[in-house]
Amino acid sequence: MNAQEIRTLSTDEVKARLSDVEEEFFNLRAQFTIGQLENFNRLTELKRDIARFKTIVGERERELGAEAATSEG
Repeated sequence: MNAQEIRTLSTDEVKARLSDVEEEFFNLRAQFTIGQLENFNRLTELKRDIARFKTIVGERERELGAEAATSEG
């Protein structure tokens, strides 16, 4: 999933998808550890997706913090 697609989602949807992707990553890591993983590239894709999700959540949280600071001051 690319960043543009993620940005179209609401913050709650992004957090829910992040949770799903992290769970899938955990499961694939377990398969990798016991030697059952066939598609190693999927681990890389998931790591990048997790980073994208976390980046966008962080951006949104900083935006909310900046808006709150400007409304107080």
